[in-house]
Amino acid sequence: MQRPIEATISIPGSKSATNRAFVLAALGDSVSKISKPLLARDTELMLQALKQLGCEIKKSAEVVEISPMKRTHQDLTIDVGLAGTVMRFVPPLAALSTGVAHFDGDARARNRPMKTLIDSLKSLNISVDDQSTGSLPFSIASDGVVQGGEITIDASESSQFISALLLAAPKFLNGLTINHVGKKLPSIPHIEMTIDMLKQVGVNVVSTNNNSWKVLPGKITSKDWLIEPDLSNAGPFLAAALVTHGEVNIPDWPQKTTQAGNAWIEILTKMGASVSLGDKGLKVTHSGEIKGIDFDLSDVGELTPVLVAITLFANSPSSLTGIAHLRGHETDRLAALVENIKAIGGDATETADGLNIKPARLHGGLWKAFDDHRMATAGAVIGLVVNGIEVDDIKTTSKTLPDFEKMWDAMVGA
Repeated sequence: MQRPIEATISIPGSKSATNRAFVLAALGDSVSKISKPLLARDTELMLQALKQLGCEIKKSAEVVEISPMKRTHQDLTIDVGLAGTVMRFVPPLAALSTGVAHFDGDARARNRPMKTLIDSLKSLNISVDDQSTGSLPFSIASDGVVQGGEITIDASESSQFISALLLAAPKFLNGLTINHVGKKLPSIPHIEMTIDMLKQVGVNVVSTNNNSWKVLPGKITSKDWLIEPDLSNAGPFLAAALVTHGEVNIPDWPQKTTQAGNAWIEILTKMGASVSLGDKGLKVTHSGEIKGIDFDLSDVGELTPVLVAITLFANSPSSLTGIAHLRGHETDRLAALVENIKAIGGDATETADGLNIKPARLHGGLWKAFDDHRMATAGAVIGLVVNGIEVDDIKTTSKTLPDFEKMWDAMVGA
């Protein structure tokens, strides 16, 4: 087992905030400057897509400047990779520009839920050719004008469907009212982040409840953004403090935020850690046993893989609920977690909307990443305690944290 880790880790910018800031810059009325953005595969794919739509982009290590997108574009093909924000946020932008845009991505991207967004665009009289598959690949042909109006959708598979439409809605001639019907919406903090960032550029979103949003047509006033650290990406480093009975500090953790990763404070406290948030950041220490946890992760499902890694070392069973939607992420995360855990001697079972994990004696073995950055980081956490854990594709972490390997090695050796 790794000796107790004591480290201070600076986490790069939030992927979710970075890509929303990039989109709002493309829709703005002048040049926007985004400071301390995350520059990783998902965000680089977003920048490439915006460049294809006519944005002028100037990039350095710390700052990205983006001019508004053009009103017309050439017949183009946009690579969405495996990035949910790119495959869902960019199509409404393409509809606001005259031309034809083809969308496709990695092989696994074709399995990610897209039907709700495609059907939404069609209901707004946007021409979408998806060969009736409701998935990638598809094409959008537009005259650059979207009337808007009112739509009713089921966004229970991903909150990104709501955010994608909200971000573009001010540019629709009649604005947009979105009504969600169906199961409980997952990842509501991500919708709250979208609404908060829209407010900062002069767009008011009226929400009568958690299932209805109205955006009036209007101007998006460009602004300069300072991106917070990605609190979800802080998860594996915080987990290291628990599983090795050590201490990890994360500088610049915001006092107030809409990021889903802020839930680590509540979760780790419930599991027995000492967690303190001060002016300098977040400190997590742990010296005793790890407590099992029963937790509804419907708002913060992205934390699941790393949280599962921690629960494997708890002194009692854990039950994680509200995460059926994770079956439609980069991989089926619930099935992938159970497969990996059983392969190293663990005890995990799927439920209709989550996972049950019981303490068990673990052994070394192959931990499959399944092209999923969060699966890879979960394996890295387990490897701190269990000898012989081999993550088959740690480089997939470059999707959202390109320096993960270097940061991890520095922490382990600190």
